[in-house]
Amino acid sequence: MDLLRHLRHFVVVAHELHFGRAAELLGMAQPPLSQSIQRLERELTVELFDRSRRQVRLTTAGELLLGEAEELLAGEGRLRNLMGQVRAGELGVLRAGVPPETPAVTLRALLDGLTTRAPGLDVELQELTSGEQVRMLTERTLDVGLVHHPVAADGLRFGAPVDVPLGVLLPRTSPLARGREVPLAALAGLDLVAAPRATAPGWHDHLLDVCRRHGYRPARVRPARNPEFLFALVLAGGAVAVEPATVARREPRIAWRPIAGAPLAKRTSAAWPDRSAHPAAPMFGQLAAEVLTGAEPPPPAPGTPSVPAARPWPVLFDTTG
Repeated sequence: MDLLRHLRHFVVVAHELHFGRAAELLGMAQPPLSQSIQRLERELTVELFDRSRRQVRLTTAGELLLGEAEELLAGEGRLRNLMGQVRAGELGVLRAGVPPETPAVTLRALLDGLTTRAPGLDVELQELTSGEQVRMLTERTLDVGLVHHPVAADGLRFGAPVDVPLGVLLPRTSPLARGREVPLAALAGLDLVAAPRATAPGWHDHLLDVCRRHGYRPARVRPARNPEFLFALVLAGGAVAVEPATVARREPRIAWRPIAGAPLAKRTSAAWPDRSAHPAAPMFGQLAAEVLTGAEPPPPAPGTPSVPAARPWPVLFDTTG
């Protein structure tokens, strides 16, 4: 027996004390309503209404049941609302990964956006490289993450990507910094400073492949996880890095020059498991794309001097994958 349905019918009749009006409010015919009440009475083995007079009255059992039924139905409504919030990704715990180089201002914008859209959601953020995130997403120990493409993994879905043009980081004293742009082939003989391959294998291989196809085969690939270490290697001479323009703003002795033909861009997007995904994952992906797009200003026009910002620019940049 559908007890809740019969209780809903009972509550309406109990308030109206008239089967005809109650049936009209419920949008049903009176005979099925009467049958519903009779079935409830048989199930509970009590009479809920006194039908001996022309006016319908509640029995003692009916009066006692009314309060309990209303409380039970209110609890059902709360339960359905709660489960609806869970399905919409507005409640629960979301295990999310972000690249270790994510600036505080970008994290703040992301967390503020999540709080606004889903105030009941508990977000557990972890600093993880793209390689670590892909592994954990595959193992289902992470619900959603921000990864650098390309990603060679099955069973994942991706949110809207954000592309950031890349250029060459050079010492300001380098002759190459005098030009408006730098062909990749002009970097021949120089080392390339890049994140370790394990942090983002797909991106690392793509970067080297594009460099080779455009005439630049690095003398060595020198790994750097920390941006300060990256700057030190570039400033020491004999090495360059390929990064977004905003990275140069952190170090006044570093210049950024566009790559001729713009063959490289860093693509970042949210990723989450294709099956049994956390309900909040798509919302996280959409919000992350909005935050990253707003955080990344357009690169300077060719020939525009790179002026360091007074403080680190709010942007994701790739030094660890």
